[in-house]
Amino acid sequence: MIEHQGLTLIGVAVGNLDDDGATQLTLPFQRHHGDALDAALDDVRERFGPSAITRAVLLGGDTGLSVPLLPD
Repeated sequence: MIEHQGLTLIGVAVGNLDDDGATQLTLPFQRHHGDALDAALDDVRERFGPSAITRAVLLGGDTGLSVPLLPD
């Protein structure tokens, strides 16, 4: 039947992805901690890449041209 009709859906399950050494970064939302928020966002981008955090309004939109970043 698969040979004749093909596949339309494949399910994948992943488990046991716990990392006991993982650290949850906190975002300080108080107005007087603007520098701390910037530092937290920089930490997330450094750890997970520049596209890890973006504005919600930009989600699903055209990202336009992208230029690869070269190491310093």
